[in-house]
Amino acid sequence: MAMATPHHRCYKITQLPYFSLYSHRESNHQMSDTTTFHKFDVFLSFRGLDTRRNLISFLYNELIRRNIRTFKDDKELERGRRISPELVRAIQESRFAVVVVSVNYAASPWCLEELVKIMDFENKGSITVMPVFYGVDPCHVRRQIGLVEEQFKKHEDREDHEKVLSWRQALTNLASISGDCSWKWEDDSKMVDEITDKISKRLMIDTTRSNGSDLVGIDAHMKALHRLLDLNSKKTVRVIGIWARGGNGRSALAKFVYQNICQHFESHCFLESVKRISQDRQMSHLHEEFMIRIQGECLSKLRLKNQKVLLVADNVNKLEHLDALAEDFNCFGPGSIVIITTQDKQLLISSGIKLVYEVELLRFQKVRGLFRQLAFKERDVSAAFELALYRAANVAMEWLGCLRGRSG
Repeated sequence: MAMATPHHRCYKITQLPYFSLYSHRESNHQMSDTTTFHKFDVFLSFRGLDTRRNLISFLYNELIRRNIRTFKDDKELERGRRISPELVRAIQESRFAVVVVSVNYAASPWCLEELVKIMDFENKGSITVMPVFYGVDPCHVRRQIGLVEEQFKKHEDREDHEKVLSWRQALTNLASISGDCSWKWEDDSKMVDEITDKISKRLMIDTTRSNGSDLVGIDAHMKALHRLLDLNSKKTVRVIGIWARGGNGRSALAKFVYQNICQHFESHCFLESVKRISQDRQMSHLHEEFMIRIQGECLSKLRLKNQKVLLVADNVNKLEHLDALAEDFNCFGPGSIVIITTQDKQLLISSGIKLVYEVELLRFQKVRGLFRQLAFKERDVSAAFELALYRAANVAMEWLGCLRGRSG
């Protein structure tokens, strides 16, 4: 497999500062937030009549292109029907709600019922609401004057008084949140870029916190990696290896890099745990996964030849994995980057990857202090024991990797 690059450059660091840990109670709370409740990154609330074929179409496609999991419901609620539990669950399981208030938004009982649910979750702190005022004045929405006032008068003639009051309050609360206004932008595409940029940055911050805390020392790692990445290069595909023992830190670093730079590419893909994807399957399955997961303007393998593509393949443990992936990335366009993460240094050498970022040791900080804090509180003994087992398993895996390396 011809993947060699002209010059061998290898950056070493003795320790990858990992995540500092919250207290056990905070850690459990965060774990439930990120794994149980956040099935979607973004929930889109909008009036289809006004925005389905313009703003929402552009926004949804751009969010998907950036690998941001987005829920978009095109159905309108028939008068008298209640919002389904599935829709409420989709709101609850989203990190962000982008609420596009358009000319006819407040005229729709469906939109207002949905908004009440969104603002309820916002009030509980479980979702971040981002208003977008599309062709309407936020002041008119907040004060409910002009056309909005006329729309609510019609609701008052048809609906229960208490229900209309809840709609009014939800709309007032929404319009009190700082948001984007369409009149500030020359066209929809620029506003869409601004909205998706904000969401991408917030998601990147949330991702680094999702495993316990901010990545410690990430700036130093990114500075070293940027020298290898050379994002302004117009040359052929650059293949970069990230080698480290211990999968958690390596994967976290790879995901952080991916989220930081993916917007520089026309198409991009993050393959989580290649080892798991290919387990007990043909290597052709990797290609299928790649084509399913790639985000952006790609329509076919042929189309990729002229595109600048980013591919991050995490936890690669066999040369066959690289051979299978090479069939795809050898056809990427100029300026494309492929990042391979592994704990097998020999695999990178055998495959001819010359640009390697090495992390000598992965370890958790503050584990000893945390264990002491937990172990001597009777109500937390089981939690401390569970944590100790998890950490012991992690350390054992690192040492096994180390021993294998020595015996090889």
